Amino acid sequence: MVGILPAMAGAKYEKQLREASRQEPPKTHRHGDHAHALADFRRRFVVSVILTVPILLLSQTIQGFFAFSPVFPGSVVVLFALSTAVYIYGGWPFLTGIVRELRSRSPGMMTLIAVAITVAYLYSAAVVFGLVGGEGFFWELATLIDIMLLGHWIEMRSVLGASRALEELVRIMPSEAHRVTDAGIEDVPVDRLAPGDAVLIKPGEKVPVDGVVTGGATSMSEAMLTGESRPVAKKEGDRVIGGAINGEGSVTVEVEKTGKETYLAQVVELVRQAQESKSRAQDLADRAAFVLVVIALSVGAITFIAWLAAGEALGFAVERSATVMVITCPHALGLAVPLVVAVSTALAASAGLLIRDRNAFERARNVEAVVFDKTGTLTEGRFGVTDVVPFDASGEDELLRLAASVESPSEHPIALGMVQSAAGRGLALHTVRDFRAIPGKGVEGEISGRKVAVVGPGFLQEQGIAARDERVAAAESQGKTVVFLLVGDKPAGALALADIIRLESREAVGRLKALDIRCMMLTGDNRHVAAWVAAEIGLDEYFAGVLPHEKAEKIREVQQRYRVAMVGDGINDAPALVQADVGVAIGAGTDVAVESADIVLVRSDPRDVAAIVGLSKKTYAKMLQNLLWATGYNAFAIPLAAGVLFGYGIVLTPAAGAILMSASTVIVAINARLLRM
Repeated sequence: MVGILPAMAGAKYEKQLREASRQEPPKTHRHGDHAHALADFRRRFVVSVILTVPILLLSQTIQGFFAFSPVFPGSVVVLFALSTAVYIYGGWPFLTGIVRELRSRSPGMMTLIAVAITVAYLYSAAVVFGLVGGEGFFWELATLIDIMLLGHWIEMRSVLGASRALEELVRIMPSEAHRVTDAGIEDVPVDRLAPGDAVLIKPGEKVPVDGVVTGGATSMSEAMLTGESRPVAKKEGDRVIGGAINGEGSVTVEVEKTGKETYLAQVVELVRQAQESKSRAQDLADRAAFVLVVIALSVGAITFIAWLAAGEALGFAVERSATVMVITCPHALGLAVPLVVAVSTALAASAGLLIRDRNAFERARNVEAVVFDKTGTLTEGRFGVTDVVPFDASGEDELLRLAASVESPSEHPIALGMVQSAAGRGLALHTVRDFRAIPGKGVEGEISGRKVAVVGPGFLQEQGIAARDERVAAAESQGKTVVFLLVGDKPAGALALADIIRLESREAVGRLKALDIRCMMLTGDNRHVAAWVAAEIGLDEYFAGVLPHEKAEKIREVQQRYRVAMVGDGINDAPALVQADVGVAIGAGTDVAVESADIVLVRSDPRDVAAIVGLSKKTYAKMLQNLLWATGYNAFAIPLAAGVLFGYGIVLTPAAGAILMSASTVIVAINARLLRM
């Protein structure tokens, strides 16, 4: 999402303006300036296009092409007046832009456009007043201004599109909420809610704020927020996001965040920051424009002097020189990058990629290694049963059912992991009687008249119970937590638990390897756990036992060998995300607004890392292709316009040059639309 500032100035000017804007406290004003500039470009474009229609009808070239001649007394004066209006009103952003670029000593796109339209206008005016012979450039002038205004308008729309959509969502958020108090339920304005308040959300209503469900169960549509198309089940203890649409049930929610702290407000702010990041490809377009400025002025001057020295009339020399300077500014250069940016922005948004820094997104095409955080990125960040080892004829499901049943009254992470794993297999739990915790060692209870216990290895040693098995030893060597199930006083089996590996992680690694990118992992866990996870998903390297403050140093070490992207949760991994060439945050729920990341994966899917790299490569390739198309025709158009083949009767007329420019513009537009994920 390239940040094109209102006047579309050169790189140095934009940097100065961004630095100046940071001194203005309210960021909403900066966004308002962007919106005002967008409206201004649109208004100038519409007015200029309307004025261009009669200009085209009154131009001799167009009349000759279509074989009609709507000429009337004073038509030349009308043509001149209309063209003057387009030059001043439509060309104003470029005429003021050249002043800024020249003041900052960084002539670029604005200078190139301003030179072209000024030369076209002055030469055409000289023709009208009989100062030189030949045919004016009025219709070329008008269409050039129209195309350049259109290019800047398209880019600004792409920049503001995502932010506008989110702000529209904020505006349609409910203005009132049902606050639950001791006296009952009262309807209050949302801005009066405070953290800790309880609100009732009825079926079909929008969630007014970010919070935690404290009562009831339902499902909510978060499609407009996180990209998750399916309704998400919500029960007590689950977090909800303001803007989500409640489903079939009523729930009570405790308010956690309001106002600027909410998910939506943070995402809008991220998009605004992205508006201020400038694309390297746009810098490349500015550099191309600078080169063309030099070429236009130098070749134009050489052409003028050469034809005068050759004995040609002043009018002919002026016409050749003006033709060179006008056609050197291709319409397509103003659209080369904006059109690709507009398409890639839409593709990224639809794929759940929130790009905060366009430069980082473009750097992603050169990534050689991706370093993943483990917990919450490659894994789910919760305990789950990975191995069930029966010691007798009991099946795995029955062992897990018994263990989960006796653990169900407990709130310990191991207990929760067992219960969730049993639920994942669709196992109905047994009723437990006489539940009792064995402090520091396990739990026990009675199921169908049998004493059942889940205990650790220490308990078995104390009781002198032997329960060794090669499968248990293998699980322990992988750093997994192993507990034993006792039925009566005999060990019936063992269960190994570990942080559950995401199903998507293996595919994410496979996709990156297919792009010839090395995959690594950074974790604070011990090397046994790290080795197990790395082997399970096929990582090339791993770094274990790394503390949060050491992660950035590890990234620096990897950077000595490769260009690196770091993928993490954006909180504990913040230093590493900043250090990496590209920082990618897994954005789950309200954690999406991580200030340290360049790109946020809204859908929290590690497979999207490969999508970032792929889209970055394709986007940059399209930009370069468009820049080549936009400027390449100058290689033969400029010499022809200068008249190098005049002796052979071949000369590029202004009309022919305009046709070449139009063809280049069409090619650029079609090529941009062909961009795909």
